[in-house]
Amino acid sequence: MSLVTIRELTIGFRGPVLLDSVDCQIEPGQRIGLLGRNGAGKTTLMNLVMGDVEPDHGSVVISPGKHVAKLSQDVPQDVTAQIKEVVAEGLRDTELPEEEQWKQQNDVEQILSRMELDGEARFETLSSGMKRRVLLAQALVSKPDLLLLDEPTNHLDIDAIDWLENFLLRFNASLMFVTHDRMFLRKLATRIWEIDRGRIFDWSCDYDTFLMRKEQALATEDKQNALFDKRLAEEEVWIRKGIKARRTRNEGRVRALKAMREQHRERRKHVGTSRLQIQEAERSGNLVIELEDVSFSYDDRTIFQNLTTSIMRNDKLGIIGRNGVGKTTLLKVLLGKLKPTSGKVKLGTNLKIAYFDQLRDQLDGEATVQENVGEGSDAIVINGVKKHVLGYLQDFLFAPERARTQVKFLSGGERNRILLAKLFAKPANVVVLDEPTNDLDAETLELLEEKLVDYSGTVLMVSHDRAFLNNVVTSTLVFEEDGLREYVGGFDDWQRQVAQRRSANKADSTASTKKKPVLPQTSQAETKSDKPRKLKFKEKQELEKLPGQIEELESEIAKSHELMAQPEFYQKSGPEIASAQAELKQLEDSLATAYARWEELEEIGS
Repeated sequence: MSLVTIRELTIGFRGPVLLDSVDCQIEPGQRIGLLGRNGAGKTTLMNLVMGDVEPDHGSVVISPGKHVAKLSQDVPQDVTAQIKEVVAEGLRDTELPEEEQWKQQNDVEQILSRMELDGEARFETLSSGMKRRVLLAQALVSKPDLLLLDEPTNHLDIDAIDWLENFLLRFNASLMFVTHDRMFLRKLATRIWEIDRGRIFDWSCDYDTFLMRKEQALATEDKQNALFDKRLAEEEVWIRKGIKARRTRNEGRVRALKAMREQHRERRKHVGTSRLQIQEAERSGNLVIELEDVSFSYDDRTIFQNLTTSIMRNDKLGIIGRNGVGKTTLLKVLLGKLKPTSGKVKLGTNLKIAYFDQLRDQLDGEATVQENVGEGSDAIVINGVKKHVLGYLQDFLFAPERARTQVKFLSGGERNRILLAKLFAKPANVVVLDEPTNDLDAETLELLEEKLVDYSGTVLMVSHDRAFLNNVVTSTLVFEEDGLREYVGGFDDWQRQVAQRRSANKADSTASTKKKPVLPQTSQAETKSDKPRKLKFKEKQELEKLPGQIEELESEIAKSHELMAQPEFYQKSGPEIASAQAELKQLEDSLATAYARWEELEEIGS
C-alpha cells in the first residue's frame, strides 16, 4: 500500500503553475531525491505533502496511521529555549499519562546522544550548523514513516554530513529530500523525481543513471521540437499561399495548424543555464598572502597556532573543519581583517577582493534584486562594456519582473544567485567564498565550478560540499583534532593522505612492539582440508552459460533504459509505468545475482 498518493495535483502562485495535474506515489522504504531548478516547486511539493499548503486542485492522501515529519530549509532566529525543549517539540503526543512520559523522555535523550547534542545548552547560542542539527533531531524524535528533508546538509560540517548519511542509510522509513550535495544524493537516493515545467518525472533509478537518461531524453526532446517547428513553418507557408491562390481551403488542415500554433505557444521551454562570468581585475602580485608562525585566540580560546604558509596567485585553497571551529575567523586573518595574536601576516600587492558571505549580510531584504545588484544605478560595467542591470540579471536567470521583486520574498537558492551576481559585477583577482554552494541548483553549481577552475586569479573557499572541493581546490587547510594542517589536493586527497599517515603511524607502532610469532603445527588432515576444491560438472556447465546470460540481461536493461529515456514514456498510464519500472528492477537484480555467481564460480575454479 502506498504511503502517500498524489492525484491530479495542481498549484501555482504568480507566473506559470508549479505543478500541473501531476500524479505520483511514495512507497514504503524508498529514498527519493527530489530535483529541479530553483523555484521549480520542490519545497512547495514538500509543503503540500506536509499539509502546510492547500493545492489549487487535486489531493494528497496520507495512508491512515502514517506520520510525516519535515526538516525545513530555514533556521528560525526567534527560538529561545534549551536544546532538549526544542527537540521535545517534535514529539507527536505530548499529553500521555505520566507513567508513559518516561518513554518519550528516553526518546529525546537517545536522539540527543546520537546527534552529540548537549540538552542543557541554549538553542539561541548555537551556530547555524548546530541549530540545523537540533532541528533535525526534532524531526527524527517523532519516528516518522516519511521524513522530508529540504537541503539537510546546509550548514552541516563534513563529520555531521557523514553521520547523517550513515544514519539515513539505516533509517527504517521513507525519505524524500532536496539537496545540492551530489555525494549525498549519490549515496542515498534509490529513486529520482524531477520537477520540470510543471510536471514530475519519476526516473526510478539512482542519480548517476538519471544523469545519463536525462541527457538522452533532452536530446530526443530537442530533436522532436526541431521537427515540430519545421512542420509548423511549412504549414504557415502553405496557409499564406493558400489564401492568395484560392478562396476555399482545407478546413481540417487549417484547424490542425491552429492546434499546432497553440501547442507551440504553450510549450514551456527549459529554464536556461546561468551565464555567470567572473570579472578579472588586473593581475595581483605573484605572492598573494604569506603567514609566518601565525596564531589567533579569542580570550583564552585558541583558534589555531603556529601557522606558516604561502598562498600564490592562481592558488585555489579550500578550508575544511567542523562547525564553530573557526573557519571564517581564519579567512578574516588571511585577508588582514583580523589581527593575529602572534606571528606575521603579509598581503601581496594590487589585491582586489570579492567576498561571498554565507549569511548574505550584503543583501538588503527590503530592496529589490535590481536595487541590490545595481546599488542605485541602472547600469553596470562588465568587462569594460556598459550593460543594463536587468539585462545582466537575466544572465543569472532573473526575468525583469523577478528582478523587481524584494529579496525577502525569494528562495535561498535565488538569494545565493543574487549574491553571485553582485559579487561578479565588480572586477576581482581574489575571490573569497564562504559556503557558496548552499541552496544552489545543480546546473548553477556546476557552472560556478567550471568558472572557478578556469579563473586565473586566487580563490579562498570555505565549504562542506565534498564534490565541489574535489572539483575546484588545489590545496586545503583542515582543522583537525591536533591542530591546523595543510594538504595538497581536494577532499578525497585529504582523506587519502590522512589514511596514509594513520596507516604509517600504526605500522611504526606495531613494528616497535612486534615479536616473531610462534606458528602452530598444522596436522596433515588440516592441510588436506585447506586445499581448494574443484568445480563439479554441473557448476562447470553453469559457469559456461553465465557470460551469455549476463550479456542477454545487459542487452535487456539497455533497451529498458532507452525506452525510459523517451519523453513519451511518461505519458503512459501509471500502471504501465510502474510495470516497466518493476521489470527493470527485476532485470537489474538478476544481473547482480549473475555477476555474483560468476565471481563465485571463477574463484572456486581458479
